[in-house]
Amino acid sequence: MLNNRKEQLAALERLLDVLDRLRAECPWDKKQTYQSLRPNTIEETFELCDALMKEDKKNICKELGDVLMHVMFYSKIGSETEDFDIADVANQQADKLIFRHPHIYGEVKADTADDVLKTWEKIKLKEKDGNKTVLAGVPASLPSLIKAYRIQDKTRNVGFDWEDRKDVWKKVHEEIDELQAELERIDAAAVNGNADEKKAAKADAEKEFGDVLFSMINAARLYKLNPDNALESTNQKFIKRFNYIEQKATEQGKSVADMTLAEMDKYWEEAKKL
Repeated sequence: MLNNRKEQLAALERLLDVLDRLRAECPWDKKQTYQSLRPNTIEETFELCDALMKEDKKNICKELGDVLMHVMFYSKIGSETEDFDIADVANQQADKLIFRHPHIYGEVKADTADDVLKTWEKIKLKEKDGNKTVLAGVPASLPSLIKAYRIQDKTRNVGFDWEDRKDVWKKVHEEIDELQAELERIDAAAVNGNADEKKAAKADAEKEFGDVLFSMINAARLYKLNPDNALESTNQKFIKRFNYIEQKATEQGKSVADMTLAEMDKYWEEAKKL
């Protein structure tokens, strides 16, 4: 049975009390700063993302607790310098949500999720300390794949997008052709022994490969697929299948490195069927 609002608030207050005591009495907690906690925060966030990807409800709850602790810890540090505390964090977030939802708290009409997103981008540009440009809100430190998706999604919300999503495939094929041309240039330079040409072609090929990835992410977005989730799903699938190959190698008393490619392919196909 879920906790009621009173119990939820009491639990948050309990966590605040625990953190206050740890900050005052624990040697490790005492010495933490924004910078020292930052790597741990990144790790905890990725662990939460992994649990979310697997829909592991038990670990989602656990990892959410770790992330929540970090939010409260940073707020605790902020309160010690009298810059802000957890109430400021919560109130500022509530104010922002209310301001960005005029279709709930005001007179603006928004019937679909797309309508809401378009309204958000316009509101963010009007906020006192908001984004000065459409893409200013995309964090520079985001992983490249997620950043590409966010860039495309933000520009879409102000009307910069394909009129017909099918048109994106022409761009995808165009970028693949350009990449293939540069890869063939690398091979030709290698055959001719032209090191400078090979180096230049490799640099151009890397740029073209980036264009291919960007266009594929764009296609995923247009078809409402999450490219990061899709790639991570494939990563997990590959890991499971390759682990199966290693398991078979171990059962035969040898290392997977001692297997022939034909043997590995055989077990790969078995893993796919499983």
